[in-house]
Amino acid sequence: MGLFDKIVSIVGDNMSGSAGNKGLMEQALNLINNPAIGGLPGLINKFQNGGLGEIISSWVGTGANQPISSDQIINAVGADRIHAIAAKLGVADNQVSDGLASVLPQIIDKLTPNGKVPEGDVLKQGISLLSK
Repeated sequence: MGLFDKIVSIVGDNMSGSAGNKGLMEQALNLINNPAIGGLPGLINKFQNGGLGEIISSWVGTGANQPISSDQIINAVGADRIHAIAAKLGVADNQVSDGLASVLPQIIDKLTPNGKVPEGDVLKQGISLLSK
């Protein structure tokens, strides 16, 4: 089983269930792949600038992932962006921030298996596979 198959399997197992979870997964991937943010490197930078560098570094690194709270997700990503995602999914803002706090560490961890952010097409391929 390849790296991206493992990502889909692991995250998919944790996200299985409702259509809302699938939507949340899609929104998490959109966040990671958002050119306005700067993709995964830009998202990592947002976390670092928000005082969450140690947490995001644990997700990218090869050790254990540190947890993140929904409030920290809101501070890093922005309340407006959380609200926009919630409106798209038809759920409450806190459901989005809680969900992202659960899935982002896993997704980023699996997209950076060697403790480094992949460059170019490798990252796009991984995100594309996760989107499906």
